[in-house]
Amino acid sequence: MSASVILWIVIAGLIVGAIARLLVPGRDPVGFLGTLVIGVGGAFLGFWIGGALVGKHSVNENPWLWAIAGAVILVLASRLLTYRRRRMFSRRW
Repeated sequence: MSASVILWIVIAGLIVGAIARLLVPGRDPVGFLGTLVIGVGGAFLGFWIGGALVGKHSVNENPWLWAIAGAVILVLASRLLTYRRRRMFSRRW
């Protein structure tokens, strides 16, 4: 993989992660690197789920849609995990 391909993956991951965070209302406990991980991971997850549901041809026609859908799933999962952890360790006496 060349440096330009890696750069495009990072840029696309940031864009997808930012759009997913904007689509899901509420506060996010992740920062810049979390947004990048959510974007890139969500793209892979969205392509995998889309390929299983509708086939590779439909996923290749709308790649941004599937990437954002996967990133939204990861945003919701990260909120669920961090909310439980924060609530479990923050007792008020």
